[in-house]
Amino acid sequence: MIQERIQEKLQKALSPAHLEVINESYMHNVPEGSESHFKVIVVSDQFEGTRLIGRHRAVNSALAHELANDIHALAIHTYTLGEWQELSNGAPLSPSCQGGSK
Repeated sequence: MIQERIQEKLQKALSPAHLEVINESYMHNVPEGSESHFKVIVVSDQFEGTRLIGRHRAVNSALAHELANDIHALAIHTYTLGEWQELSNGAPLSPSCQGGSK
């Protein structure tokens, strides 16, 4: 499963204190059971002192194969442990699907 592969690769690459890999494909115009749209929430000490673009590059690098072959959309939410502890509602919700092809 793609979701499990994403989880394993992010665990290995970023040693997160908190990791969520959420399959949001059901929110889009794709066949039932698809694994094409994901949201990841990654909380890692490795992000300390790193700008948002660098954090996203780290996630994209870890998932290069999946992004090139399997994933249509990836929402990335990255935090240091301190930033995560300051959030009262967790990561933002993903927006509704704006269409797509059948």
